[in-house]
Amino acid sequence: MLTICYEDASILAVNKPNNILVHHSSMANNKTDELSLVQLLYNQINQHCFPIHRLDRKTSGIVLFAKKKEDVAKWQHLFITNNIQKEYYGIVRGYAPLKGVIDSPVKGRDAKIHKSALTNYKRLATKELDIPVEPFDTSRYSLLALYPKTGRMHQLRVHLNKISYPLIGDPKYGDRFHNRMFANQLQYSNLFLHAKSLQFIHPDTKQLICVIADFPSDWLQICKKFNWKLD
Repeated sequence: MLTICYEDASILAVNKPNNILVHHSSMANNKTDELSLVQLLYNQINQHCFPIHRLDRKTSGIVLFAKKKEDVAKWQHLFITNNIQKEYYGIVRGYAPLKGVIDSPVKGRDAKIHKSALTNYKRLATKELDIPVEPFDTSRYSLLALYPKTGRMHQLRVHLNKISYPLIGDPKYGDRFHNRMFANQLQYSNLFLHAKSLQFIHPDTKQLICVIADFPSDWLQICKKFNWKLD
């Protein structure tokens, strides 16, 4: 059953599990009989809701839905104008800097035109394991809080790859040796990227809203193993 993190008269927020599409599209390489988040939500609450934004299939965390189709554009305007503060958590290869800004264009959905993209990040914790991952005798990891200021496709995954601290479990932009170690030695194969919180001024009530999504079980397990605290 899906976890609903927030709900009011206009919207609801769902905590999307890993490996579920938000909705089917011509761009997604998927089977049409695979249930999307939209379909799962309808089956659960027996009400049509309309996604305001998207997360990658492999990313977990908050997805906002409008209860009325005519309200989608109003809510999307908050994203387009960067009036929603987004916080993600990610686990990356290596000891990342304590904080940084990644200002680098990212390809758009048509995969031809690069668009400006900006991400702030800070390092929350590190871990070194006595497990060799070539070419090193040990393996090092960082827990990051990520604050994307734009919303480009695969932005966080691309940006972290560009600064040589790719996300663990990322099959496209990640490090295959570290992904393999996590899968074979630690038994975790999901992408470690979670959309933890959204904060915004509600366009109807004008109140400040902060929505938080709990971490998936694999996050809780690996952070316990690494002695990391998740705020």
